[in-house]
Amino acid sequence: MKKSIVTLIAVATLFACKDNSKKSSTTNEASTDENNTALKYPSDVIPFMEEWKILLGDGTYEDNLKDYAKDDFFYVANDRNTDWIVYKTPNSGITSRTSSNTRTELGQKANWIPETGGKLTGTLKVQHVSTSGDARVAASYAVVIGQIHSDEGHENEPLKIFYKKFPGHTKGSVFWNYEINTKGDNSKRWDYSSAVWGNDMSVVGSDATTAPKEPENGIELGEEFSYEINVYKGIMYLTFTSDGHETVRFTKNLLASEFTKTLPEQIKTLYASIGRDGLERENAYAGEIQYFKQGAYNQTNGKSPKDNIVWSTGADTYGGDIAKQYANGDYAEVWFREASLGAGTLPVD
Repeated sequence: MKKSIVTLIAVATLFACKDNSKKSSTTNEASTDENNTALKYPSDVIPFMEEWKILLGDGTYEDNLKDYAKDDFFYVANDRNTDWIVYKTPNSGITSRTSSNTRTELGQKANWIPETGGKLTGTLKVQHVSTSGDARVAASYAVVIGQIHSDEGHENEPLKIFYKKFPGHTKGSVFWNYEINTKGDNSKRWDYSSAVWGNDMSVVGSDATTAPKEPENGIELGEEFSYEINVYKGIMYLTFTSDGHETVRFTKNLLASEFTKTLPEQIKTLYASIGRDGLERENAYAGEIQYFKQGAYNQTNGKSPKDNIVWSTGADTYGGDIAKQYANGDYAEVWFREASLGAGTLPVD
């Protein structure tokens, strides 16, 4: 009888350990306070996680983000008594079916069309971008920190917000790209880039190791800034703010294209070598299902620049070994302290 009681206690202990090990595998030391007493998850910092799913840089997919975190990819860090959600992803890992680039990035569960709209905000700081890449390639040393993505048709992206900083520079650039919803063959698609602070995407190095001039009005790593994406009745209103920088606003019609007849000079130069010279359909993204994305979508990959001088960055990837990439600076890391998701609203002047 005594032996049976001991056995039952041992079995119960084993099951308790199994339950605890499952929870600890998705936590991180940075998510505890100085006294190591209060475990925190990203859903504690920005409590809108029920609206999202996530894909991590190692290919992990999760659609229940309440009390969820994962070491080295998605967790909470505290800086000067402020909690931040950390999104971290290597140059090479497992990614989505429509991309060659890794991401630790939220994807909105709900869909909407431009006519009904939606709003996404974020306050963040970029802590790291890849330190390897080819300076001639527009996507090198860059990370996307917010998106609108189409969920039908060509599945193109009417908005990608980037941060990019060349090695050796103190200041980087924030810019946003509009990808045309191509009329006909989508292999001819391209992105038109607009500078917020610093340069747009088309400003690249003269050779593989030489960066262009550092932007005077750029944003440093670790410098906080905010964006608002407000789509209201088919019009996209973008607002960018940062202490010490001019507030910058843009307006873009998502229902009627300005790219139906001629190529902008930026596109003729940037995309000439890869033959991207398509035009957009007249009604752009009208009636097409969209959703928001937010986090760290690393644009620096290990593909050869000989194949695509715009998007194939030739960065170091160590055969996909994530630990080696993190150790050698071949990753992107973005911290958010605030964000919101909701309906589009009439802009206030």
